[in-house]
Amino acid sequence: MTAVAQDVADGALAFVTVTVGDLRLALPLAAVRAVIRLPELVRIPLGPPSLDGLAQWHGEAVPVLDLAGALGRPMAVPAGARATRETRVVLVGHHGQPVGLRVDAMAGILRSDPDRIDPVTQEEGGLDPAMLDGLLRDGPATILKLDALIERQFGDRTEGGRADRRTGGFGLATAGEAAKAGAGADRQALLVFEVAGQEFALPVDRVREVLPAPREVARMARAKAHLLGVMAVRDRLLPLVGLRALFGLDGTGGQAAGRRVVVVRPGAGQAPVGVLVDEVREILRLDPAQIDPVPPLLAREPEFEDLDGIARADGGRRLVSVLSAQRLFRHGAALADKAGVEAGAKRDGAKGDGMEPAMPADGGEGKIGVGERFVVFRLAGAEYGLPVAAVREVLRRPDGITPLPNAPDFVAGVLTLRGEVLPLIDQRRLLNLPAADSAGKPAAGIERGRVVVVGRDGLLVGLLVDGLSGLVTVPAERIGPAPAVSAAQRRLIRRVATLDTAGDMAGGARLILLMDAESLLDMDRLADLPVIPQ
Repeated sequence: MTAVAQDVADGALAFVTVTVGDLRLALPLAAVRAVIRLPELVRIPLGPPSLDGLAQWHGEAVPVLDLAGALGRPMAVPAGARATRETRVVLVGHHGQPVGLRVDAMAGILRSDPDRIDPVTQEEGGLDPAMLDGLLRDGPATILKLDALIERQFGDRTEGGRADRRTGGFGLATAGEAAKAGAGADRQALLVFEVAGQEFALPVDRVREVLPAPREVARMARAKAHLLGVMAVRDRLLPLVGLRALFGLDGTGGQAAGRRVVVVRPGAGQAPVGVLVDEVREILRLDPAQIDPVPPLLAREPEFEDLDGIARADGGRRLVSVLSAQRLFRHGAALADKAGVEAGAKRDGAKGDGMEPAMPADGGEGKIGVGERFVVFRLAGAEYGLPVAAVREVLRRPDGITPLPNAPDFVAGVLTLRGEVLPLIDQRRLLNLPAADSAGKPAAGIERGRVVVVGRDGLLVGLLVDGLSGLVTVPAERIGPAPAVSAAQRRLIRRVATLDTAGDMAGGARLILLMDAESLLDMDRLADLPVIPQ
């Protein structure tokens, strides 16, 4: 009976007993780290069918298995629909790593003498004897062999699957036009967002991160209407500016789910400022010649002093107002003074900036201080990230995509971008996620398809995603290895970020799956990824 631990005091064996459907199962107590209520789960692609998703537990991303599915029992309805008040997740250790097992209910803790445990001689309750370690007479309950159960779900998979669908020379947009690809580095990168139906932008190198809007904002007495108040970000206070009131735009914005706070870095030694927006749209890279100064007649008006220029996008069909990070700082500084942010920050030893110190805008390789910056996008209800340094731009999804004959099934077609032709990868197909139809249509005006353009050394590829969340700075200590659930997943998703949800008084968690840009640019290896049965 090697899989169960013995209580050295009295020779008894201890178990946690749970129920799954009509089964009563026993898990060795020595392997159980905790039993928790069902947490919020983030689906991880390319995993086994029994994998419910990832949960955050003590700052660590933990894979959660549906125990019924892992045992080969039928899963008639989606996991979330079967959750009840009694549903629990049993966290067990497997080679030093935690794994969650979702069960219908916890029955209790049971101790039994070894002589009251019978060996498994045949199939019990339709279960494979290889995953069983004995039968408890006092339960009665069936003892699970946890290592065998978990390894069967996450064991190494063959690298075949798609080998017969290689493209035979189909490659990326290689800019023999490397000059064209290199020219993109000279373009101005702008984060575009919407407020009251109008488009505004800020230079990407002035954006520290993009956060979900807080549920509550602490208002300051006698502050101007556009000075909304302050919000808590990682135990610091961030001044919050509202563009609706600042520019006299219609409406209040309500509590739309898509609202974001764009955290602006005005300059060295200056406090970050939050700008409340309705929706983050895209990242554009424009030639500086496409950004015109504010016309002199308008520049004299006070309401236009917060603009640095007007960008002409889509061949001049769209005009985007480019905001001045420096002048937005003046609004935030006035609010910070009123809130006493600087005084409080100095007491905390934070150099009076209200938040953690920021490196200059040209800090290099997408890192700020001890953190990394990621472009975060949404896909099938989960969030994914790519290093800022690997993302050339983020565009709206085109109305028409040119199909490419004999391409792998995950290639949706090709797109022409400033004279270059790049393949478009359908991320849902690549990651074996449900098609958009079956996943449920997004709310109007909130999710709009985007193309994330990834590039390196003259190679370009476009990723079709559901929407853009924005830029996120992740402290180094909040980034860890992603749980390995399959060979394909290990290649594409190697790390995961675990963050606290900004403004969530309940201490909610946010998991971001970090994709490997190098792997996404290797089309031949993508074509060889094994197919994971769903």
